[in-house]
Amino acid sequence: MSTLAELLADHTGLPGESVDHLQLVVAEWQLLADLSFADFLMWVPVEEGADEFVCVSQVRPTTAPTAHPEDVVGTRFTTEDHPQLARAMREGRICREEEPHWYRDLPMRREAIPVKLGDSVIAVLSRETNLATPRVPSPLEIAYLGSAADLCQMIADGTFPSPEGGNDVHTSPRVGDGLVRVDQSGTVVFASPNGQSAYHRMGYESDLIGTRLVPLTRSLVRDPFDATEVAHRILDAINGKPGTRTEVESRRGAVVLFRALPLRPAGRAAGALVLVRDVTEVKRRDRALLSKDATIREIHHRVKNNLQTVAALLRLQSRRTHSEEAKQALTESVRRVSSIAMVHEALSMSVDERVDLDSLFDKVLPMVGEVATAESQVRLTRTGSFGVVAAEIATPLVMVVAELVQNAVGHAFSGGRHGRVDIVVERSARWLDVLVRDDGKGLPPGFSLERANGLGLQIARTLVESELRGSLSLRGARKDDAETEGASDSEGAKATGTEAAVRIPLSRRS
Repeated sequence: MSTLAELLADHTGLPGESVDHLQLVVAEWQLLADLSFADFLMWVPVEEGADEFVCVSQVRPTTAPTAHPEDVVGTRFTTEDHPQLARAMREGRICREEEPHWYRDLPMRREAIPVKLGDSVIAVLSRETNLATPRVPSPLEIAYLGSAADLCQMIADGTFPSPEGGNDVHTSPRVGDGLVRVDQSGTVVFASPNGQSAYHRMGYESDLIGTRLVPLTRSLVRDPFDATEVAHRILDAINGKPGTRTEVESRRGAVVLFRALPLRPAGRAAGALVLVRDVTEVKRRDRALLSKDATIREIHHRVKNNLQTVAALLRLQSRRTHSEEAKQALTESVRRVSSIAMVHEALSMSVDERVDLDSLFDKVLPMVGEVATAESQVRLTRTGSFGVVAAEIATPLVMVVAELVQNAVGHAFSGGRHGRVDIVVERSARWLDVLVRDDGKGLPPGFSLERANGLGLQIARTLVESELRGSLSLRGARKDDAETEGASDSEGAKATGTEAAVRIPLSRRS
């Protein structure tokens, strides 16, 4: 099945920031479905027409019968099929149908919740409740639905989910594991049976309702530092700050996971939700998984060390070489090996085989600049964000950009000439575009990338086409860019500059 990012790439032109936010929503919405006793569908307007929406993701509740036993992802609705979708997107507020909707002989209640990012609505969630099974209102159901209503309003406000909440939601407690709701003062107003049981295993035998949760939790945790940490997480959530997962061990030996979520619908303080889960029995298996992950990271660490050793040996050989041509080749080899080593260093510190390219390029590009300072004075700048990419993209992409920058620095400026090389990055749901632009002397007459025999360009072209499945092109800088940013050389001739454009797909189907 296609991933959310691939579906967004196929059907929309959303920027990378919007895609990241929708990924956060999907990471959190099992919580919404369980609290709502309802299915959630994510709809986005089709790129070629705002009057048609396509479903790009779906989640079913674990607390109630589903309204959609079939897969809805990929289904298209017009505004006539589901008018509340367009209305919620246009008006930026939650829109509910007054009468139940019949779908395949199944009555359901539908409401549309706009997903807001900044000042824009980027998608719509459809909350669809199966009405075929009658439900008797209970304290648990009332508390769940009230919490769901607050969180849905926060989605419409653009305050939930928050990127500051961390990336550990997949391993955080779920609604069925245990839920405790506290009011603005930190007093428990509701505790699910499993939430009550988790506190019983920690050593508290009485009813949680009416107790002050922060001092109670602090008193049950064995380690004083962990006790202070979990207390601060709950207090932060009550004060409106997003919380992350916390694991503590009680005085009785029970290991419990905590996660606190602030409730601030329409900007109004409404307390917090505290999810709890007793993980004492699964702790041993978690440790086994962590051990496997640690082994993978150790392998990356050792590969990095070996590559650094190779680079050091090449550097020593370069110092003993009298041929300038051989010394230059060894110096470039040191740079290439060091670039790959930096990728493995980043992977050795990653837990999911993904790399933050922005921080990585902040280390690689100065290294390229140092190689060039002996012959020319070139200033390197970068605008835009590469973001986080998978390991299989990181290594070839770092190599390609480093080669293009080195090629610009080495060939565009001569005779100690000053200049600049700009790296411009644009990322969308579908593509990652990188433009390496210089204000140097430009391409030679009759230049052809296909017939170019430079090793750097050959490496870049091979990696782009075979590893990244993208495209590479070289051209003279645009006229307005050359006139604005071009510099004159020592003889007064006007620079024209060169642009190297790389486009790689972020979706397998692009």
